[in-house]
Amino acid sequence: MTAQLQIGFIPLIDAAALIVAVEKGFMRAEGLDVQLVREVSWSNVRDKLNIGLFDAAHILAPVPIASSLGLGHIKVPIVVPLTLNLNGNAITVSPALHAAMMHEIDGDPLDPMATARALSRVVAARRKNGGEPLTFGMTFPFSTHNYLLRLWMAAGLVDPDEDVRMVVLPPPFMVDSLASGQVDGFCVGAPWNSIAVDRGIGRILHFSSDIMQRAAEKVLAVRQQWAEKNSQTLASLVRAAFRAAEFTEVPDNRNEVARILARADYIGVDASVILRTLEGRLKIAADGTIREDGRYMMLARDDASAPDPVQAAWLYAQMVRWRQTTLSLEAMKAAQDVFRPELYDAAFGRIGEPRAPAKAIGSFAGPIFDPQNIEGYFAGLPAGGGRG
Repeated sequence: MTAQLQIGFIPLIDAAALIVAVEKGFMRAEGLDVQLVREVSWSNVRDKLNIGLFDAAHILAPVPIASSLGLGHIKVPIVVPLTLNLNGNAITVSPALHAAMMHEIDGDPLDPMATARALSRVVAARRKNGGEPLTFGMTFPFSTHNYLLRLWMAAGLVDPDEDVRMVVLPPPFMVDSLASGQVDGFCVGAPWNSIAVDRGIGRILHFSSDIMQRAAEKVLAVRQQWAEKNSQTLASLVRAAFRAAEFTEVPDNRNEVARILARADYIGVDASVILRTLEGRLKIAADGTIREDGRYMMLARDDASAPDPVQAAWLYAQMVRWRQTTLSLEAMKAAQDVFRPELYDAAFGRIGEPRAPAKAIGSFAGPIFDPQNIEGYFAGLPAGGGRG
């Protein structure tokens, strides 16, 4: 019997596992008839998942936690049986801001600590001269983009809530907002950083993998009630998406995947931009400068697909740090319980088998994150906003 599912997604390359699973028949092989529904904003995806218009969704990793805890919206328990990707974002700034930062920098421009301190000097100079605060775009308050931007800024003693403006923009609107001068920079997922570079209006300053070694970015999310009622369908969905992620990671398949994702009903940008992203070879400046990073976006390799409760704990800690909620050990446990490695293992018949230890998140600044010592983590944070 075929199960019919509606799954929401945003036009981003990190939706690849779901798109490829449909287009290459991995869903059909698992007995699933999936309709992918393209949305513009994360609030649309969240709301339609929460009320049951979507059976599952490609969504920002922090959103299921926020939804399960009732932060920023109604409380709806959501579970994550699969991580769709680690990393994959970048911080892009206007040529004018890049030039101002490079004038102030003391150190390697690829070092996020050096650029964070340069940003601090630019911010101070603007304030001294009576200039308007810089404005940075991010995709959603409960997003890894938001927390990466804040982590980077705070390391340089820039307070994201006092020294700059932070605004929410849907991913497809980032580039035009930079072009019009409405924002001076943004953090967003691929391909929109590359589009800004190709249009000559942006410079990629950092990959998210410069800020953190492993950051859960997008996840497959379903309502907890739906997961409990449809365990076999959920297992089929996890297997299909994982196999599509594996397919996408194979170098010989990347041209085909890029062509699929480039279609107007999916992402709607040139396939060559998508291919560069899949290869981890991004043009970072209009002059054609290329940067390579094998960790730029991880879909299936190095255990990237397994939901990691430590990642969920880190995301919850950022919600606390940036005053989106208050610290509660009960809420910390509830946040970790949103990421469900046992559902992932069940899809592959690995129930009860020992799991590999969680890999370090690897932030470029601040203390090592230990969910067992959350107060120690907060105490060790640099100043510059939040609990630091």
